Amino acid sequence: MKTYQQYKEILSGKSFPYACLDMDLLKENIRINLVRAKNKKIRIASKSIRIPELMKFILASDDKFNGIMAYHGKEAVYLTQLGFDDILLGYPVVDKTILVEIGEEIKKGKYICLMLDSKAHLDIIESVGKSIGVKFPICLDIDMSQDYPGVHFGVWRSSIVDEHSLEEVFKAITQLEFVQLDGLMGYEAQIAGIGDKVKGNGLKNNVISLLKNRSVPKIKAWREKVLDKVKEYGFTLKFFNGGGTGSMETTIQEEGITEVTVGSGFFCSHLFDYYSNFTLYPSLFYAIQIVRKPKPNIYTCHGGGFTASGGVEKTKAPILYLPEGGKFDANEGVGEVQTPVFFEKNNIDLQIGDPIYLRHAKAGELCERFNEVLIIDDGKLKTETFKTYRGLGLNFG
Repeated sequence: MKTYQQYKEILSGKSFPYACLDMDLLKENIRINLVRAKNKKIRIASKSIRIPELMKFILASDDKFNGIMAYHGKEAVYLTQLGFDDILLGYPVVDKTILVEIGEEIKKGKYICLMLDSKAHLDIIESVGKSIGVKFPICLDIDMSQDYPGVHFGVWRSSIVDEHSLEEVFKAITQLEFVQLDGLMGYEAQIAGIGDKVKGNGLKNNVISLLKNRSVPKIKAWREKVLDKVKEYGFTLKFFNGGGTGSMETTIQEEGITEVTVGSGFFCSHLFDYYSNFTLYPSLFYAIQIVRKPKPNIYTCHGGGFTASGGVEKTKAPILYLPEGGKFDANEGVGEVQTPVFFEKNNIDLQIGDPIYLRHAKAGELCERFNEVLIIDDGKLKTETFKTYRGLGLNFG
């Protein structure tokens, strides 16, 4: 990892604010995740990257990388038109206009697999498939959350929560002509998306760790039961997708899982600092500029307040990356137009015009703030940049 002074020298002269990707650290994250995945394929989560050229780079880096998990129907169409193939939608598409666009890509020989979890989804997809003469490949999203007294441990996602709801959808599929069950997804968000070593959360960390440990065998048993039902109904699957960056160690132990999904594990946004089972490196960060010095140890920067989505809590705010040892003002935080950064007196000497480097809480969301991302490779700033979806004039919501 590079120091503040090294980044400052490498990025000298760049206009603020800017986002930067350290390819040296990204390549190390790629290596680490390949080792973690062992014999499982890895599907790339586009929502956590949002840079087409970078997704191409990752896919080309190793044969174990296998396809894209897209987060929007129009995005899936765009990616196939750009030359990508093997697209799995991570979320249901119920807009019939978009489903027609997806169907037209399938007619051209592209593979786009729709995500669903209910008969209502099936009815919409079947009607569009019938109207345009396309059989849609589909993937069932199986709920992996668990309920404990007073706690719903997981996310409110799929309606397939037990054998009864699973069989209802299976029976419906057998009666339809324009859908084909190709895959299953059992994503344990409560393992993959919640850290268990958050600073200052001692007791909460212990509770989360305990719930994770209790959840793992239940998740395994439920996924095995789902596979038994698949055999019972005579379906032949292409894939069973499970887990994410935060849960890979447990997910890969299941024989029935064929692939895992990784997105944040490439950039290592700061929410992924808080896991006890792996360590990654912060490859993506952004810079704001010191424009005022109201007191000797206070440096006020312009802009920077890029807060992440999700439940409103302190961990969703950006964190100070470099220089080390600073802190934000409790009242102002990371602001819309200014961000004061406090350092202990006499322990650092920054000047007006210097950079302050921050890290976003979530990986791909930072790319919605910048048209391009600067690239450091082999310790040097490259002349070319990576265009984000935003920089390409795209907004998938």
